[in-house]
Amino acid sequence: MPSGRLARFGAFGRLAGGVAAGVMSEGARRIASGERPRMGDLLLTPANVTRVADQLAHLRGAAMKLGQMISMDAGDLLPPELADILARLRSGAQRMPPDQLNRVLAAEWGRDWRARFARFDATPIAAASIGQVHRATTRDGRLLAIKVQYPGVADSIDADIDNVATLLRMSGLMPREIDLAPLLSEAKAQLREEADYLRERDEMLRFGALLAGDGRYGVPAPVPELTTARVLAMSFVEGVAVETLVDAPQVVRDDAAGALIDLVLRELFAFGAMQTDPNFANYRWQPETGRLALLDFGAARTVSAETSEAYARVLAAALANDRDAVREAAVAGGFLGEAAVTAHRALVDRLIDVVLVEVHRPGPLDFGDRAFIGVLREEGATLAADRATWHLPPIGTLLVQRKISGTALLAARLRARVNVRAMLEAALARRNERAAPTL
Repeated sequence: MPSGRLARFGAFGRLAGGVAAGVMSEGARRIASGERPRMGDLLLTPANVTRVADQLAHLRGAAMKLGQMISMDAGDLLPPELADILARLRSGAQRMPPDQLNRVLAAEWGRDWRARFARFDATPIAAASIGQVHRATTRDGRLLAIKVQYPGVADSIDADIDNVATLLRMSGLMPREIDLAPLLSEAKAQLREEADYLRERDEMLRFGALLAGDGRYGVPAPVPELTTARVLAMSFVEGVAVETLVDAPQVVRDDAAGALIDLVLRELFAFGAMQTDPNFANYRWQPETGRLALLDFGAARTVSAETSEAYARVLAAALANDRDAVREAAVAGGFLGEAAVTAHRALVDRLIDVVLVEVHRPGPLDFGDRAFIGVLREEGATLAADRATWHLPPIGTLLVQRKISGTALLAARLRARVNVRAMLEAALARRNERAAPTL
């Protein structure tokens, strides 16, 4: 894996060159056939997205993490074939060769590290953007999952984010009026925290305590004597990929999605902490117990009182079916920019109305019925086309929204039916009870 900004920028440069060549080739083909293609259509071809996915998977680290975030956050707004290609980034990192793995573990545990285990599987059971996971059995019979960080990942974070920002500016995809500096600085800090496995160990302990006694969830237990800043050892949690529930009975899919949504609401309004990465690979389903195993806490963050309050106001207005109050709360909370509302008031109101109709449909919300997404996509594209009104919400809001969007996307994948309105009403009622002064 290349390290250092210049080396990694060279990889980005080759990627940009390949994408540019693809744009020119596709553009020439479409013009020859009599079309007048848009630049966005030329950029988002399957061939170009494949180039991006493959290169980011090779670079790993923050570069791949950014690609994963795009693939998750875009959700239904990307064409299905492109979403499927980008989805490879959620589990498609290139693995460390065995000799490199041995060097990393020797540096963390000592040269005789194998003596600690009765068995250590050299082939990882999962590989992601920052590290890969191995199954191991200790000499006293404990079955563990060992997450090992790729060498150089922590040192490449600043370089990757600076390179992505440079490419965004050079490509013209990001308006120069948008000040990216605060967001980039926060992104670097967040990813540095995610690369600190001692911090993740502490978050795992925190969420284990918060969810103790709730039989719907399982949280691994960290193994302190084997955990370092670059290696995280934890109890092995059995389970199957949560996506396999697509073929389960409706009630099972509904219960799983309901547990995921309830977890988000508790994180936002009760815990004051949220695991903000909704990657499907972070969840495992245990058919025997009906529990969701929560596996990754590197992206766990504190949710500020201001962020929680902003969401509470928007949701309360939505439950009251008050379009004006939703719009005002969205602007006050930083979800919407004043410029967008001023320039496109009618369009913004139409978008809000689409959401309100879905919230107030009688009975459970059918996540499998995505007809309204097409309307949001079409109307949202018009709003997004006015680059002068682009707006970046606060970083805390972006992280929470990423978790909400990813959870909704997973519920849609499961075609779940959940009474979301009742869950929102109950969550806000509990929040108000906790906030009420005691006499």
